[in-house]
Amino acid sequence: MDAHHALHFAFGIFGNATALFLFLAPLNTFKRIVKSKSTEQFSGIPYVTTLLNCLLSAWYGLPFVSEHNILVSITNGTGAGIEIIYLLIFIIYADYKEKTWILVLFTFVLSVFGFVVFGSLFALYGHDRKVFCGLAATIFSIIMYGSHLSIMRKVIKTESVEPMPFFLSLFVFLCGTSWLVFGLLGKDPFVAVPNGFRCALGMIQLILHVIYRNKSEPKKPPAATAAAAATVAVTADV
Repeated sequence: MDAHHALHFAFGIFGNATALFLFLAPLNTFKRIVKSKSTEQFSGIPYVTTLLNCLLSAWYGLPFVSEHNILVSITNGTGAGIEIIYLLIFIIYADYKEKTWILVLFTFVLSVFGFVVFGSLFALYGHDRKVFCGLAATIFSIIMYGSHLSIMRKVIKTESVEPMPFFLSLFVFLCGTSWLVFGLLGKDPFVAVPNGFRCALGMIQLILHVIYRNKSEPKKPPAATAAAAATVAVTADV
């Protein structure tokens, strides 16, 4: 293995580690849901969108779709499994209206993923397959990362970083940077572009921490703060 491939592999491993941290960050949220037997103010939508992105990215990373991206499949396959567990817990404890909505979205996720899988397997080959799957993963990644914008807007409006924990922002930046470099070294725009976007979002979040870290406001209700933090935490995939 030459230096270039060794560096490429190293950034992939670091990206896996930082992504795993982000995937596991909502654990306290779900401990709270199980303990209270209620989803309270938490939304299940971020977990549904993250599941779709994990599935699409895991599919894209498979060797018969794109070369040298098996680490992308590993981290997103792991993430998909974690998100499914989160969603099962959420569905168990959600009220009827929320449960129905999440099940509808879950069906939509499986339909989109199924369309991409069967379309790429039976209608596309070689480079066309890679481009189709890569575009699907990239588009949904960027859409999903847009959830960070609402959190950042709230931070600016309230001049408080309470809904955006520092270590989550730091790991969003580190994870995005790791996979950005991984994509650049592998000359793969479908990995580099969405993670460049995530890296930029993480950097802006860290800048907001510098600006507003010494400013305070009246405390938010714990559930509202935790719900906002969970939204930041869940966007971990490649």
